[in-house]
Amino acid sequence: MSKGFGSPYFPPSTPRSVDGGIRAKSARGRIASTWWSTRFIEVLESTGMGGRLSRGRNYARRGQVIALGLSAGQVTASVQGSRARPYRVRIGITAYGKAEWSRVEERLAADAWFAAQLLDGRMPPDIEQIFADAGLTLFPSGRGDLALDCSCPDWEVPCKHLAAVFYLLAERFDDDPFLILAWRGRDRDDLLAHLGTGADAAADADAATPLTELLDVFYTSPERAGMTSAAATGASLLDQLPAPEVTVRGAALTDILRPVYDALRAPRHGEP
Repeated sequence: MSKGFGSPYFPPSTPRSVDGGIRAKSARGRIASTWWSTRFIEVLESTGMGGRLSRGRNYARRGQVIALGLSAGQVTASVQGSRARPYRVRIGITAYGKAEWSRVEERLAADAWFAAQLLDGRMPPDIEQIFADAGLTLFPSGRGDLALDCSCPDWEVPCKHLAAVFYLLAERFDDDPFLILAWRGRDRDDLLAHLGTGADAAADADAATPLTELLDVFYTSPERAGMTSAAATGASLLDQLPAPEVTVRGAALTDILRPVYDALRAPRHGEP
């Protein structure tokens, strides 16, 4: 059941202890170490509900979250509170479809730097602009972009159980920025496959001659393959260049270099 506002006050309660729960790696201070997970946490902390957020961090560090799963459009979790049955938590977000992701991938494929950064475990700083250029957003801009639900009796949003899941999710984003993209509807393998397809198509478009048509001459010298050069036609490369203004002891540079080029052009012993 979705929660509302202006609800009765529920006094603090002591959560039941959990064995094997998911614990936040951060033991104190802020949770979220990268700029992209911090952007996500800012949405939560902008609610101004300091007490519940503080208890949520405590829940995350105590290991009260029993299970946490992420799929396109939603995060689901099970959080142990003070009651015997764990609470069900859901954080929903808009997952983009094929048409929206095609616009994003077209822009990402134009610069291999984006894929390289993601593969290195980093979210490129300019990726938000990529989404903006496609008419989309990567991160939720506020609480209104998210569907928040918890089965606990606290009607305030977010409750401490939702907050605990937020903080653990931010740490997951720290470790793997692809999870943010998967939440928006495109998992790692599909994204890289689509970016690779775009790169291959661009390479094919730039190729002047198919490789299969060059196999006969690939391992031969240009002259023996019937290709011509300045040396093969008897014309000096020096005669084809603009006259340089450089002189060596009063002699033109081309005159100094000409004997060298003539020697290189002359056939070697035993060659036709």
